[in-house]
Amino acid sequence: MDLENQKRVKEFSEQYGPENIVVLLGASEGEASGLAAETVTAGDPTFAGPLAGVSLGLAVYHVCEPVVKEEFDPAVYDEQVSMMEMVLDVDDICKEMNSIREQYCKYC
Repeated sequence: MDLENQKRVKEFSEQYGPENIVVLLGASEGEASGLAAETVTAGDPTFAGPLAGVSLGLAVYHVCEPVVKEEFDPAVYDEQVSMMEMVLDVDDICKEMNSIREQYCKYC
């Protein structure tokens, strides 16, 4: 997660309260998704950005997780995500996201 997005997430969390924020990711690999998820829950693991040492514990999900997919209008999901979903390792992404939520999420 780049530094600008870290800054935005931190500002939104401060403005609206971390219990009212849900971060939705769309990275194409489990490892990248996990790194971004860890950043918004436990803090920036690289200690380089605005979330370095800041444990927000935010709710975080990937757009391809079944619990999120169910929330979309099927036609919109099909148009916007389904083509990419066919080439992703969705099981790996889900496994990584579940692991991060179990370890660090305070508001899931």
